[in-house]
Amino acid sequence: MSTPAHTVIVCAPTDQPLDWFTASQLINDHQLPPGTPYPLYPVRRRRIIGWFSRWSDRHLTGPVRRFGAVTRCAGGRKSRLDLTGAAHTAHRAAVHRWRLWQQIVRDTPAARPWSQFVADHLAHPAKMPLVETVRRFEAQPRVLAMLAYNAHPARLATLDPAELDAYQAGEATYAVLHWQRAITGDMVVTADGRLLRPASPSVADRLRYLSQALAYLHHLPSGGHLLALRVTARS
Repeated sequence: MSTPAHTVIVCAPTDQPLDWFTASQLINDHQLPPGTPYPLYPVRRRRIIGWFSRWSDRHLTGPVRRFGAVTRCAGGRKSRLDLTGAAHTAHRAAVHRWRLWQQIVRDTPAARPWSQFVADHLAHPAKMPLVETVRRFEAQPRVLAMLAYNAHPARLATLDPAELDAYQAGEATYAVLHWQRAITGDMVVTADGRLLRPASPSVADRLRYLSQALAYLHHLPSGGHLLALRVTARS
């Protein structure tokens, strides 16, 4: 299994614009690895000045352009980020992946998720080395079906075996995990310096985190600043 990468959303008050250096210092205060700006958010288009704003990167950080127009960014002033659009796009993609997964794994028995195998490895590392842990996880018929589909050159999506517990929780749960994560990332550093993160990788703890982080971002003033950083977890 590859080393996981996480998206950290750093927040700042209205009067404290964020840049990469400042955000990196803030996540370092929580002993998180250095991150790089990640273009998580689509840019909001205003009805009246939409034509002008599509070309402007004012109040944005890490803008990404397509044919000269700003389409996505790593962050900026909250009022310029299309959080609703990000959620809708992620929801549609998640529903499509889950329904595809349901077809691919049809007639296969429910499988143990990766987190349970990791727990076994950590409890008995001598009896269950990491190589054997991966082998046993991937030997399950449901996981094999996912790997076989991923190997197809014309696949319609990539099905991540590490998300098996979320897939098996059902369409609604899987979709919620993804559309809310499209706004909150995997962790949030609040404007007052707190770190919001799941208590564990379990689906239940991730849902609790998403609810808390989404409520915080919802109440962040429209002039507040967000910046998404992509960090690679330390081994």
